[in-house]
Amino acid sequence: MHHAILWSLTMIMFTMPHLDAQEKKVRIAIHGGAGTILKSNMSPEMEKQYRDALTGAITAGYKLLREGKSSMDAVEAVIRIMEDNPLFNAGKGSVFTHEGTNELDASIMDGRTLKAGAVAGVKHIKNPISLARMVMDQSQHVMMAGEGAESFARQHGVEMMPVEYFRTERRWQQLQEELEKEKSGGKINALPTLPIEKKFGTVGCVALDVNGDLASGTSTGGITNKKFGRVGDSPIIGAGTYANNATCAVSATGDGEYFIRSVVAHDVSSLMEYGKLSVQAAADTVVAKVGRIGGTGGVVCLDKGGRIALSFNTEGMYRAYIDEEGNPVVLIYK
Repeated sequence: MHHAILWSLTMIMFTMPHLDAQEKKVRIAIHGGAGTILKSNMSPEMEKQYRDALTGAITAGYKLLREGKSSMDAVEAVIRIMEDNPLFNAGKGSVFTHEGTNELDASIMDGRTLKAGAVAGVKHIKNPISLARMVMDQSQHVMMAGEGAESFARQHGVEMMPVEYFRTERRWQQLQEELEKEKSGGKINALPTLPIEKKFGTVGCVALDVNGDLASGTSTGGITNKKFGRVGDSPIIGAGTYANNATCAVSATGDGEYFIRSVVAHDVSSLMEYGKLSVQAAADTVVAKVGRIGGTGGVVCLDKGGRIALSFNTEGMYRAYIDEEGNPVVLIYK
């Protein structure tokens, strides 16, 4: 009897901590854009579509992490799912430029090595996040843009699509409204002031894997009616995306110009590293700083201990994470 109890206790002690560690260690959070997202403007059908899309993406990423896949693999896979969903302003659902084209941007960063990859202004890449990762893995560069990035993609067999693939009627109508407004207002400035809900639909993901490695990634179609090859913060390492095992992983969404000027993602990490702030305090501080210079948007962050921070200064942000019990939590409004 004594030996049997001892053996049982030994087995419990041997197995339990491993499961707990696995549970605690893998964490994931995503966003699908921030802006004037009001319940009063959202039909129940549309809300359900967004909730289902966020649930599907986060669940898929969490499953990969639980299987022992790397945080980089999880981030890439989740963002690919969101790029393929026309609800989001990334990949297939990307907004239109002034010329009636789609120009896509994406970036990814590995918190373990501080390696990163990014692409900007690509027009035929089905999943820009995968090309960004390829830039990181298969070249000595961090960022490639436009035709050069596409030429690199062709050489590496990346899936490319005809421009028609990216066209969705909803985004096309948004462009027509903006062009109409521009004509009637006689605006000729490079960055027209758009209703906020049309600006942000960027997608992003932050993840922590079983090895304790952090990663982050961001992908976007930019802003409706953008001109002159405008590029926002999403493909810029330190602005829209940043990951460092010593501190945190960050993905941002919002007024790209302000997020670039505020070096948002890196600033969250710096406040943690030098100011010893918690991830939530750092995220809140940086979002407030952006707000003070006139920028709106938000960030999803994850620290090396698995703590998640979701901070934004808009009416809403499409966001989701997996809680301590392993259940998906999906939030839209403030």
